[in-house]
Order: sequence, then structure tokens, then C-alpha cells
Amino acid sequence: MNWDQIEGSWKEFKGRVQQKWGELTHDELDEAKGDRERLEGLIQKKYGVTKEDARRQIDEWMAKQ
Repeated sequence: MNWDQIEGSWKEFKGRVQQKWGELTHDELDEAKGDRERLEGLIQKKYGVTKEDARRQIDEWMAKQ
């Protein structure tokens, strides 16, 4: 799966994203609107990880979708 597919179906994937990163709120995910960089930033902020770690987590999550 590629990010374009996720971004295009963000309303569907929002729930899956929240299952993986439960500290992210519905409002934050609505604000991200499927933008990967915004999601990376939210993960960095909420979980205190580096940009590279956030990117890696997203890549691993995407591989399982």
C-alpha cells in the first residue's frame, strides 16, 4: 500500500491510525487530513520520538495494511 491510497481514503484509515497511535485525538487526525508529514509531526510531538523514528513507525504500519 502506498501513501496516496491512504491519503485518498483518510476517513477509512483514520480509525486504523488511531488504533496504532492511540494518544492521537480525532481532532488531531482530522487536522492531519491524510498528510504524512503532519502525521509524522503529531507522532513526534505526542510520543517524543525523532522524525526518523516517526517515519519508520509509519512505514512499518503501512507494510501491514
